[in-house]
This record gives sequence, C-alpha cells and structure tokens, in this order.
Amino acid sequence: MTTSTDTGAVILPGKSKGALRAFRHRNFRIGYPANLVSNIGTWTQRIAQDWLVLQLTHSSADLGFVTALQFLPTIFVSTWGGLLADRFNKRVLLMYTNLGSAISAFILGFLVLGNAVELWHVYVLALVLGIFGAIDAPIRQAFTSELVGAADLPSAISLNSASFNIGRLVGPAVSGFLIQAFGTGPSFIINAVSYLAAIMALLAMRTGQLDTAKPAAKGSQIREAFSYIRSRPDLMLVMAAVFTTATFGLNFQMFMAIMSTQVFHRQAAAFGLLGTALAVGSLSGALLSARLERHRTPRKIMLWMIAFGLSLSVMAFATDYYAFAAMLPVGGVLALIGLISANSYVQTTTEPTLRGRVMGVYLMIFMGGTPIGASVLGLVAQQAGIRLTILVCGLVTAAAASVFLILVTRARSKATTPTT
Repeated sequence: MTTSTDTGAVILPGKSKGALRAFRHRNFRIGYPANLVSNIGTWTQRIAQDWLVLQLTHSSADLGFVTALQFLPTIFVSTWGGLLADRFNKRVLLMYTNLGSAISAFILGFLVLGNAVELWHVYVLALVLGIFGAIDAPIRQAFTSELVGAADLPSAISLNSASFNIGRLVGPAVSGFLIQAFGTGPSFIINAVSYLAAIMALLAMRTGQLDTAKPAAKGSQIREAFSYIRSRPDLMLVMAAVFTTATFGLNFQMFMAIMSTQVFHRQAAAFGLLGTALAVGSLSGALLSARLERHRTPRKIMLWMIAFGLSLSVMAFATDYYAFAAMLPVGGVLALIGLISANSYVQTTTEPTLRGRVMGVYLMIFMGGTPIGASVLGLVAQQAGIRLTILVCGLVTAAAASVFLILVTRARSKATTPTT
C-alpha cells in the first residue's frame, strides 16, 4: 500500500530511506528526465564547441581561451544568481535562464549549418551561454531543496550528479559520431532543443507541492553570504579544496582534446569516446556517492581529492590512446565522490535563507578558477607539452588537498580537546 503527502511525496512502506528516496516527490520525478535530456544536450554542445575551435584554429591556446570565456561569467554573476534565488521564484527564474541558453545555442547551430561561423562568433556565444549558465546554476542548486525538502536533499544531489554524468556519458559519444557524419552544427541544435524540454518540465510542476523556503528580506545582500562563510571554517576549507581541484584538476575537456588530436592523432569519434570513458567513471562515482551519504565530512572530502590528484598525475604517463582511455574512469570516480560530498556538505549545513547566496559563492569558487586555469594551462600545454601540464595539475591538486586535510584535522582536534 502507498500513501501520498500534501507535498506530493509518495510514501513507500520500508522505502523512506535510501539512495533513490528523492523520487518519492512528483515534481522531482518530472524534472529529473528533463534535466537528463538537457545534460545530454549540454555535453553534446561542449564536445562540438571544442572540436569547432580546433577546426578553425588548430590551437590549444584558443581552445583554452574559449573555455575561459564560457566560465568567466561565473566569477561575476553566480553570486547575483544566488541572490535572485533567495529573493524570487526559482521556478520562474529557471524558465528564463533556459530560454536564454536555448537561443544562444540555436544561433551558433544555424551559423555553423549556414557555413557562416567565424571564431569571434564562438567567442561571443560561449560568453553569452556562460552568463545564463552562471545565473542558472545557484538557482538550480537551491531549487532542488524545494523539489524534495531538506530530508531528501542528499539523495537528490547524488541523483542530479548521476544525471549530469549520464549526460557526460551519452553526450560526447553522440556528438562525436554526429561530427563525423554531419559536422558540428547538429550538436548545437540538439542542445537548444534540450533546454526547451527543461522549460516544459518546469511548467508541468505543481507549485503547491514545492517546499518553498522563506524568501530573504528585500534588503538582503550578497555580502551576508561571505560573512556567514567566514564564520564557518569548515566551509572555508571545503571551498578552498574545491577551488584548487576545479582549477587544476577538472580540465578534462582540454586534456582529452589535446591528447586525442596532438598526441594520439585521433579523429572526432575517438575524441568523443574519451568523454564517454570519463563519464563511465563519473557516473559510477555519483552512484557510489549516494551509498556514502553518511561519510560526507570535510576530512573525507580532502582524502578523495588527494586520491583524484594522484590519479590525474598517473594519466600523464599513458603510453597510448587505450591506456589513457582506461585511466579516465578512475579519475572520474574519485573526482565525483569528492565533489558531490563537498556540494552536499555545503548545501545541507547552510541556513535555508542563505542557501542560494552561499551556493552562488560555492559555484563562483568551483567554476571561477576555470577561466584563469584554462587559459593559462592552454598556453602552458602549447609551450611545455600536454603531458607535463597534466602531471603538474595532478600534483598541485593532491598537494593542496593534503594541506587542507592537515588544517581540517587540526581544527577537529582542537574542537574535541577539553578545556581546563
């Protein structure tokens, strides 16, 4: 026998706990497949965009610059997205961000299909897509708690990460074969249509079943989130570890593109399959993380990030394409467990009225290093070689996480030491 609550959650006897419990909520069940389609479209475009830049310029520096442009808005815009999330209707805001992203993808797709695309078009549209994405991300993160409530939020975070990585699994392979057969244009059109699917899901949700948080006061400011984070040393250390890991370690798209084309001399389909290999590990990490919900602590987050950095360093020594492809899933597992644990820890331990703004800061830190890291690493790879670049990135990631582990351990020891 099943029963329903007034928030739309379906209560299954004996199933109120577990990794999949977020699916009890009707609105989450509606949004999840639409977000999955959108994630597939996003990864389809990312692969096509990288390949398009390499076709136009044959330059790893230009590839790094386009990546930087797409993620640069995160530094300046994500905190404002968080403020919007705390003050206004998140569902309506997400409709606008999805619509803007769809329009930018359609324009790039039509330019490519019409053989009119130039490099500056890619620059501008990557920046526009980045702006909408930077606004969307903290709103989407905060909206998850309204879909499922606080008790089922950890389950929803893991499932959303699994959706993201299923998109990473399917999207690159689809894009690689589309590029091989038709060029890059169709991949951008597919992504544009996928955003429309997300809008349809948002329209179909029952607003009465949303666990809406109390809006922040009208005069609320972004600086309140920074003050709150400064008062929480645990959050500061977790965010610092996320920053170094994202800036130096999470440059897989550039690593794979350059290794595939310039080291192993492979074509588009093989490049796409590297993305699929990475996604196999990332998806496995997301699913495994759901089973490790009780172990999402700052200390264990650092340990996972140390392991990820070391695994990345090993990839630099891959002897051929197949060895490199085999190493990618390992890195994906370790990175995803660490990052999901960090995301979940920040969301579940933050005050609800500040969650949007704190997640805006978190995403600024998570994505904000990418514009600097991608552009600098693109130049380093061009001058020193991609293998040395990967090795150094892995070692920096592991070393930084090791320092943060020591600080977390010391803080924990002081907290448990009795005073006299």
